Amino acid sequence: MPKRLPAAAPVLAGFTFVRPLGSGGFADVFLYDQDMPRRQVAVKVLPSVAGEADLLRMFNAEADVLAHLSAHPSIVTVYEAGISAEGRPYIAMEYCPGSLAQRFRLERIPVAEVLAIGVKMASALEAAHRAGLVHRDVKPSNILITSFGSPVLADFGIASSLAPGQGSGVFAMSVPWSAPEVVAEHTTGTVASEVWALAATLYSLLAGRSPFERREPGQNDRDQLRRRILRAQYPPMNRADVPEELERVLATAMQRDPAARYPSALALAEALGELQVRLGLPRTPIELAASEWAPPSPPVDFADAQARGPVRSAVDAPGSRRLRTTTDLTSLARDEDATITGGRARRRRWPWSRS
Repeated sequence: MPKRLPAAAPVLAGFTFVRPLGSGGFADVFLYDQDMPRRQVAVKVLPSVAGEADLLRMFNAEADVLAHLSAHPSIVTVYEAGISAEGRPYIAMEYCPGSLAQRFRLERIPVAEVLAIGVKMASALEAAHRAGLVHRDVKPSNILITSFGSPVLADFGIASSLAPGQGSGVFAMSVPWSAPEVVAEHTTGTVASEVWALAATLYSLLAGRSPFERREPGQNDRDQLRRRILRAQYPPMNRADVPEELERVLATAMQRDPAARYPSALALAEALGELQVRLGLPRTPIELAASEWAPPSPPVDFADAQARGPVRSAVDAPGSRRLRTTTDLTSLARDEDATITGGRARRRRWPWSRS
């Protein structure tokens, strides 16, 4: 199926279009300069909402979920949401100049860095779970890197509620990082499946490939990956500088039986932190809100399909759109399923890798 072509960037009062950042199946992301306060922001925009109640529900839910969680140090910050003059909902959020979308395929990421990323992402997921929410799409491309070099979890576009009967019943997944019970469509997402997805993501950062991806061409279409994940035999990554203890932590988090995994994202964060100490590395703090300071928030309404937010008036600014040629890792982000099944990124051959 051909990919959807990105829509034109909307004209937004108080924002100056800079360049496109990326395009997914349901939304486009553009870089803008905000006039007041002056900063660069990433703006996620729906191409259209005419007759697309499901898309609007997902978009509203993402804005509300980020409003609940974006104060967390390891979750991307949302600034505002509204509707453009032509009726397209948008979310303006923190611009992160990098991501892990392709970096893990192109370079050897140090073990110490991966452990720190793991603790931070587990902290972010624990915060979401305590708010009654599941992300449902944890994978390398949804870990962005801020201008301060910190990893943050992004793209809550298919997030759902942990409460029975209140979340999305839609099975949406990125197959290479999905747990067996999600691939088998037994659940749309649970705490246990998020523990699996984070462990599979950390595995990818260390191994340079997703856990059940093979190096031989023609062996990694969606059906082949699904069958391997359903069998769920943890594949050793054969990287000499990865400690056996780390492989055991990841293997525990990726047990086929959800009940055999770490019981929470917090438990996985603690296991990774304890491993940091045993390896003589600085222990990454686990970032959780103090219960006495955390303000109560109304629950996210995942059924809300109404266009909400202030409407931006049209602005006559024919010369405001300018295109920059600078590229960064964010502009290379794309769906990893397509990357795996439609051809591999060129990558360096490192001494520690085996074919």
